[in-house]
Amino acid sequence: MADNLHFELVSPERLLRSGDVHMVVVPGTEGDFGVLAGHAPFMSTIRPGAIEVYESASSPATRIFIDGGFAEVNDSGLTILAENAVPVADIKADEVSKKLSEAREDVRLAKTDVERAVAEKQVARYEAMQAVAVN
Repeated sequence: MADNLHFELVSPERLLRSGDVHMVVVPGTEGDFGVLAGHAPFMSTIRPGAIEVYESASSPATRIFIDGGFAEVNDSGLTILAENAVPVADIKADEVSKKLSEAREDVRLAKTDVERAVAEKQVARYEAMQAVAVN
């Protein structure tokens, strides 16, 4: 069994990260899961939250906020297809708070079920960003 896990983080626009790491912790829709080298193959949907990338067993995690997506573990490693990805260190809490307030107002003012669903998705996104930014 190899010591390192090959990890790729991909957004619709580009490959954001590719390389070998020790472990990645992913916010799956059914709960968080960690992936090490040699993990059994599977696929999972991802909820908005922070992935934690450990370069080595003793290094602190690099945290990246992802706005949902899919994770696939196979013999080649872990690939995350993220709708959007932002380093947690780049999240500005005051901007997120403002956008969260605006999204909640959009929910309140929604005239159709579709408008409400879109606004509620934004509320969930900004609530997750806010939670990640303070932890």
